[in-house]
Amino acid sequence: MHLRPLTAFLAAFVMSCAPVAFAANPLSTHREWRTYGADLAGTKYSALTQINRTNVQQLKPAWIYRCDDMRARPASTIECNPIIIDGSMFITTPGLKVISLDAATGTQQWVFDPWDGKGGRGVNRGVSYWAAADDRRIFFVGGNFLYAINAATGQLIRSFGVGGKVDLRDGLDRDVFFLSVTATTPGIVYNDLLIMGSAVGEGPAPSAPGHIRAYDVRTGKRRWIFHTIPHPGEFGYETWPADAWKTAGGANCWGGMTVDVQRGLVFAGTGSASYDHYGGNRAGQNLFANCVLALKADTGERVWHFQTVHHDIWDYDIPCPPNLVTVTHGGRQIDAVAQSTKVGHVFLLDRVTGKPLFPVEERRVPKSEIPGEQSWPTQPFPTKPPPFAQQRFTEAEVTDLSPRSREFVLNKLKEMQTGDIFIPPGLKPSVVLPQFNGGGEWGGAAFDPETHLLFVNASDEAEWISMVPSKPRAEMTLDEIGRLLYGSICSACHGFERPVNPASPSLASLKSVRERLTKQQVLELLETGRGQMPSFATLSNLEKRAVVGFLFGEPGGERVSVAEAKLSFADEIPYVATGHHDFRDPDGFPVNKRPWGTLNAIDLDKGEIRWQVPLGTYPALEKKGLPPTGTFNIGGPLVTSGGLVFIGAAMDERFHAYDKSTGKLLWEFQMEAGGYATPATYELNGRQHVVIAAGGGGKPETKPGNAYYCFALP
Repeated sequence: MHLRPLTAFLAAFVMSCAPVAFAANPLSTHREWRTYGADLAGTKYSALTQINRTNVQQLKPAWIYRCDDMRARPASTIECNPIIIDGSMFITTPGLKVISLDAATGTQQWVFDPWDGKGGRGVNRGVSYWAAADDRRIFFVGGNFLYAINAATGQLIRSFGVGGKVDLRDGLDRDVFFLSVTATTPGIVYNDLLIMGSAVGEGPAPSAPGHIRAYDVRTGKRRWIFHTIPHPGEFGYETWPADAWKTAGGANCWGGMTVDVQRGLVFAGTGSASYDHYGGNRAGQNLFANCVLALKADTGERVWHFQTVHHDIWDYDIPCPPNLVTVTHGGRQIDAVAQSTKVGHVFLLDRVTGKPLFPVEERRVPKSEIPGEQSWPTQPFPTKPPPFAQQRFTEAEVTDLSPRSREFVLNKLKEMQTGDIFIPPGLKPSVVLPQFNGGGEWGGAAFDPETHLLFVNASDEAEWISMVPSKPRAEMTLDEIGRLLYGSICSACHGFERPVNPASPSLASLKSVRERLTKQQVLELLETGRGQMPSFATLSNLEKRAVVGFLFGEPGGERVSVAEAKLSFADEIPYVATGHHDFRDPDGFPVNKRPWGTLNAIDLDKGEIRWQVPLGTYPALEKKGLPPTGTFNIGGPLVTSGGLVFIGAAMDERFHAYDKSTGKLLWEFQMEAGGYATPATYELNGRQHVVIAAGGGGKPETKPGNAYYCFALP
């Protein structure tokens, strides 16, 4: 009877005293979802038990909130993991607005729209929260800008940065004004610092460096910077060519971070260096690309690093935050870091030293055949746990769905390279499994502190890739120039068949651009850039005309001199990828054997996979009586003390609940669109809720959606 008023009093008292956004109310923190991924450790774990194995079958929607800015073309998506604090839920929309809802009813409280009703493009996975006394702030990134918003009113806090926002292109110790610097995943708060990663260009055209920065939460001033591409005199500088720090891009933390408050450490996983598929101009190991990083949270100083891919030419980014875990190893409790990867590895590292708890072997991998490329001879493989994703594609792994499908794929393989992971992209098409999207993806893993199980989902569908010269011949047709330019500067994000940029899955295939924009608008877009797309003002008039002609399907058969079409990057990047290509059987299903997507429970104490089950199914095959096949999946899991793992993610557009001990599917709900986001859970007014965004669209390319579904028991 008296506990709830006492809790409210303690919450108000702690909020008035503590400037730390980690746990404003220790008595109710487990009832809320205060941070992207649940907590600063990124566990995606909740101690709530009201919804459990015995009653989860009774879950029903308590409320549904529908956003008003869904796009059909290009199909929008929602990847937001909501945060829930003091009875309010903070979400983002398909058009990148921030909205505050009453978490009990789903009633809208306020809207922040930095786009003036025009709608933003790209993706957003959530927001950050900080509070001290009556100063409560939401931090959100839209386009190139970091915004500070009053959590109570939705108004800009004008004293932050310049008029309430900070341009992320500033403060990188290099001029990147004409390049794209944004953030798809929210930053993390440590005391009075907001620590930010970024999403930058990945193609052969110039891209910004992915340096990690900390901002003062009150003023927006940069407090520190860690150069992920080291400057002269800094650790790791010798792993790049001497002047690479002036021009190299990428090596960015785009998947989010975690914090050990007691030790004052922030942990990040970084992506590959740009360009993704050719590194002849960046010979060396390329620290701190593809690294798990431990930095001092108050200064940004490096404590340790562990590189998961050397000299990446595959786009095998670390896509998600490292999970901070405690495991039993060698008879004692050890605080550790568990990092899941795109290729399906889990690296378990001592949190203080960065040393692997299970042996890691450097194994030889094939050498690149591309002239000028200097691929690294070995790559690290953890001996435990075993891979949670498929890592090999040969004739033995070809689909057995039907004799027709198998024969079709076997014929295709006669002209392709196949084998284990780390086949370098070459002039001959090669099959990639897991594909460049993973394996593991940005949804990352959930950790259960009760059982020391790590829950992680994986996609197991193959793609293919090939490389072509980027230099134009002396004379070409406009069609050829347009296709070459598109393949060089556009396909890294937009693909030839479908969107492929892992940081930007809502980017549309440019094949349909004529349905959305005029030629003049495309020319202006090439000149100015927009959102995550950088400016291509350096292209010549002929080059711009060729790109527009290619996009609009205009005949361009006349042969022209290409003296002015010398690509600005062709000397440094003489070979480019033709794109990340779907590889499907004649009926549109994956070419490898099932399962095509899984949910995995990994025992971190023993380094063993406890169970693995298919995640999702193709309805067409389900109707034929086939058991769940698994599908490509995007979005992460949530684990609870009630014995459940909740996850959407799969292309069947269902929200699933599994028994965390056995992997048995206990409940599922058919939504109107795919739940390509990570769910959250919270307790309000004595009632536990589970919420997930059903935004559809995105990388799986299913129909778009506009809803947040919030479930509770009757």
